[in-house]
Amino acid sequence: QVQLEESGGGLVQAGGSLRLSCAASGRTFGTYAWFRQAPGKEREFVASITRSGSTKYYADAVKGRFTISRDNAKNTVYLQMNSLKPVDTAVYHCAAQNQVCFGFRCSATRAEYEYWGQGTQVTVSS
Repeated sequence: QVQLEESGGGLVQAGGSLRLSCAASGRTFGTYAWFRQAPGKEREFVASITRSGSTKYYADAVKGRFTISRDNAKNTVYLQMNSLKPVDTAVYHCAAQNQVCFGFRCSATRAEYEYWGQGTQVTVSS
């Protein structure tokens, strides 16, 4: 049974850091990603990484502040979030798809991802 389980969310002050983890069980995938959904807004792309780690993409809003990485031995994907802002407040979801995406469109499109975690809440106070 395929499962994606996120952890690491919480409450942090603006300027602080958090590291999210996404543990995948059941199998490995071609591409992994983080999306986020703020109250009243659509779920949006944050970052993605291929299974080998060779290709990564970031949303413009998080470039230079967030870093996605992967530990193949643990089948876990991480999202290091630094210099957090109140606008980063959202539920962060881990996602995975079978395809190895080398292009941005494939990597950042929500509909391309077949598997989703339940999400972890990140709240950034001002």
